[in-house]
Amino acid sequence: MKIDVSAPILARNERFAAENRALFAEADVFVLDMLASPGAGKTSTILATIDALRDRYRIAVIEGDIASSVDAERIKAHGVPAVQINTGGACHLESDMIRRAVDTLDLAELDLLIIENVGNLVCPTDFDLGEHAKVMILSVPEGHDKPCKYPNIFARAEAVILNKYDTLSVFDFDEAEFREVVRRLNATAPVFPLSATLGSGVDAWAAWLAERIEGERAGSADASHTDTGTEAANGS
Repeated sequence: MKIDVSAPILARNERFAAENRALFAEADVFVLDMLASPGAGKTSTILATIDALRDRYRIAVIEGDIASSVDAERIKAHGVPAVQINTGGACHLESDMIRRAVDTLDLAELDLLIIENVGNLVCPTDFDLGEHAKVMILSVPEGHDKPCKYPNIFARAEAVILNKYDTLSVFDFDEAEFREVVRRLNATAPVFPLSATLGSGVDAWAAWLAERIEGERAGSADASHTDTGTEAANGS
């Protein structure tokens, strides 16, 4: 007899994720889950994203790490609210952790919530946090073969950021092969080459994210108008 011990864990996670999603929808907050391995430049990319969009959106960050609050302090020093989650050894964030972190934020004062997941290319893929989109960050020094080795995370991502692009000439990174494998795994995900610490290439990524946020808002507004019209037609 085979017992799937992951089933109840994932089922519980899905329940909290659904609650999170409803909470975010009610507050009209777009939630982005950023995934990457340690050292890929998640925090630097988040800071560059904040700089590109802070005049347009009110932003907060949830930082997920096994230990320490270093990254959250970097975000706060940038003038943006940040909540630190220490997993104590767990290799990913779960939806109930996000709910507890969100309870410390005023969602009514936010437009965009960025979650920096724990550095890992496997575990975070399977856990829905109630986010609107997952985005994968790969840095050039990690190698072009990562989509072959970790296909699920690339298949799930709505967009892929190729960070530290300024180091392309230094490393044996085959960009054409990388893009081809990503395309085979995920035909709709755009790839954004950028160098977060230098700021180059960030505008294209930020424009895509802003378009994604506005698209979600438009969809929510259309759904609200439809519900209102249905209630009126039913005499509610």
